[in-house]
Amino acid sequence: MQRSDTPDVVSAAAITTDDALLETWHGLLEAHARAHASLERALKPYEIGVSEYEVLERLAGDDAGDQRRMQELGKALHLSQSALSRVVGRLERDGLVERGMCPHDRRGIHVCITDAGRERYNEARPAQRAALADALTP
Repeated sequence: MQRSDTPDVVSAAAITTDDALLETWHGLLEAHARAHASLERALKPYEIGVSEYEVLERLAGDDAGDQRRMQELGKALHLSQSALSRVVGRLERDGLVERGMCPHDRRGIHVCITDAGRERYNEARPAQRAALADALTP
């Protein structure tokens, strides 16, 4: 940090580094937005959004018997507790998942994929993979 009586001079190297950093950041944001929009369009015919698909994918591919604790899902998907609760609530309303108490820890809640959820996931998977390939392949 510079003192107020020192001229505000920034080196060319710092500007270049900052510019490159911002350019990389903006490129990342643009790629994410493009991929997310492509995924939303691809999943729309299956009546699920990107977050719903991600929950189903985590449950369908889980080695723990098609269920996970809500807390683990939130961490894996980088969703807040309230956002995850809304997503799981929509999936539960549509009969794609079920929530229940964890058998080993009565304080925890687990989410389990239903047969209908696995079917919807399997139906949507090719469209999701195609959208990802299209959005992420240079």
